Amino acid sequence: MEGRYRYWDDVQLFHNALPEIDFEEVDPSVEFFGKRLQAPLMITGMTGGYPGAVTINSNLARAAADLGIAMGVGSERAAILKGNFPESYSCVAKFAVPLKFANIGAPQIIAQAPGEQVIGLAEAKAAMDLIGADGLAIHLNFLQELVQPEGDRRARGCLDQIHQLARDLPVLAKETGAGMSRFVGDRLRAAGVRAFDVSGTGGTSFAAVEHYRAVAQGAIREARVGKTFWNWGVPSPVSVRELVPLELPIVASGGIRSGLDVARAVALGATAAGIAGGVLRAAATGPKETRAELEQIIYEFKVAMFLTGSRTLEELHRARYVLTGETRQWLER
Repeated sequence: MEGRYRYWDDVQLFHNALPEIDFEEVDPSVEFFGKRLQAPLMITGMTGGYPGAVTINSNLARAAADLGIAMGVGSERAAILKGNFPESYSCVAKFAVPLKFANIGAPQIIAQAPGEQVIGLAEAKAAMDLIGADGLAIHLNFLQELVQPEGDRRARGCLDQIHQLARDLPVLAKETGAGMSRFVGDRLRAAGVRAFDVSGTGGTSFAAVEHYRAVAQGAIREARVGKTFWNWGVPSPVSVRELVPLELPIVASGGIRSGLDVARAVALGATAAGIAGGVLRAAATGPKETRAELEQIIYEFKVAMFLTGSRTLEELHRARYVLTGETRQWLER
């Protein structure tokens, strides 16, 4: 359920007709969160908490370990607070993924009702221990929650709780399809967050996903909200440019479909790119298909590096590009 517009297509890299490097010289590796990745790619947190997720997360983790890229898991709320299917997450710990992120939701770190259990420091550490994580992703999914009939409605106090967790844990702040502004990035950096995953508009619309779920439940009000806010948010490339001045690592996710998209993101200033939907479909098929999809994306990324004359990511950060379409309009304003 995609958004209406492909913002990454608005980023056009200049072709270098005389790259003056050999393809074999291209080095796509990158340092991220204190770890060396073989390519600037992260499988963003998607799934967990049900029996079928064991196979999917195992396929993803095996491929991430083999290819030397980062990986996150879906929200661990079900396992940490309810004890539901912890093996759908812990299976990831069996594989030598170079960089792993646990995942909890911002709405769950504050009480949504009097006396309700919340995810505090002990629970966050448990989420990390469950998969052997190097970092903790805290996802900001308030648009999605508002389209869910049973969704959480309270947000006051989230920033302070993020700050409390970031004192003791390496935190990555992650949106879930609506992007980030510099205003939010400033506050998160001040709270001690060490990296961002922008997850902007242009990829999967979780307002759309929840719209259909609300329709199925007969929740007319929430279904209309999902339809109204289907395309709400800050586009992914714009989110990257918004956060670059903050000088923290950025994962550019939201609509990344190819290695060329990864190169576009890095040229804009991202440290890495996050991929979800395409590789999730492959992971539901099998381990070979999962690896093949990721290998294709990495190879395309190296092709884009070569065709811009970029031997390293540092050189790709300096590659020339032109912004067109709605992305240009956003940034000009």
